[in-house]
Amino acid sequence: MDASVTSPLALRCGFLLLPRYSMIAFSSMLEPLRMANQISGKRLYDWVTLTADGCPVSASNGLTTPPDTDMEAAGRLDMVCVCGGLDVRLAGDRKVLNWLTRQSRNRVILAGICTGSYLLARAGLLDGYRATIHWENIAGLREEFPAINSSDELFVMDRDRYTCSGGIAPIDMILTIISQQHGIELAADISEEFIHDRIRSTNDQQRNPLKLRVGLGHTKLVEAVRLMEANIEEPISPDELAGYVDISRRQLERLFRKYLNCVPSRYYLKLRLIRARQLILQTDMSVTAIAMGCGFASTPHFSKCYRALYGRSPSRERHLPVSHAGASTLEDQEAAE
Repeated sequence: MDASVTSPLALRCGFLLLPRYSMIAFSSMLEPLRMANQISGKRLYDWVTLTADGCPVSASNGLTTPPDTDMEAAGRLDMVCVCGGLDVRLAGDRKVLNWLTRQSRNRVILAGICTGSYLLARAGLLDGYRATIHWENIAGLREEFPAINSSDELFVMDRDRYTCSGGIAPIDMILTIISQQHGIELAADISEEFIHDRIRSTNDQQRNPLKLRVGLGHTKLVEAVRLMEANIEEPISPDELAGYVDISRRQLERLFRKYLNCVPSRYYLKLRLIRARQLILQTDMSVTAIAMGCGFASTPHFSKCYRALYGRSPSRERHLPVSHAGASTLEDQEAAE
């Protein structure tokens, strides 16, 4: 959209594109605004694409987007969407952080899309707020920014801070915003146009692949894995785990072997190593601190287990280019074996 064409009644949204931003997340946030205008027959929303210096940036898929203007020339904005993706820790210099801070002082709504929440956190603009980020980055966000009330919900809208995970999650957040501003009927019509079967809410969690894999009837197994995920720093023993979900240890082991093709202890170890890898790639924590934080009694034992799973030491992992890093989810690891 031409940055010079605006409507005084429309909510004007600026999309700040960071290098290697997620195009699917950006499109999921933008397209419902276009459709709101089309269906309503009114100019309800205006938007402008921005980069820090006005120069094109490439998305994570390699496509290059020419922005409408640079952030300093954006003019009046009602909402700024920070669109992140890969390597977000390398994005955004002091100039960008200061610009975001000024937008906050001007009472502009600030939204973090995919990993864009990280940049808002670096600017100190999420302190004291509930916020979320793509699930791969939640562990790093919690460690680096303890003043943020981090959530693993699909999206969070806390006062004038909106944050959401990546992929198509932004469509649910922006449809919720449209519903609040212009009614549920318009939001539902937009959802139908995009073959989006329902508008998910903030009560929806980002991840439920295990439930889909093993079926809804195996609640004990799902509950056991959730307990593992919630107790990474101080692992629960197999007997305690079985007791918490109210089955015998033998029954628990049978469930893991039948549906996850491994014993509980192996699955638990991989969960802890995956969390460790996220912290290695997303924080500056020492390897020793990461080992302790992921339930390992010693750094040598942690390094040995890490090398066995990933084929490299934790310290070497940290210095590898992102494109050379291995799978980062338990499902990816199991598919590769």
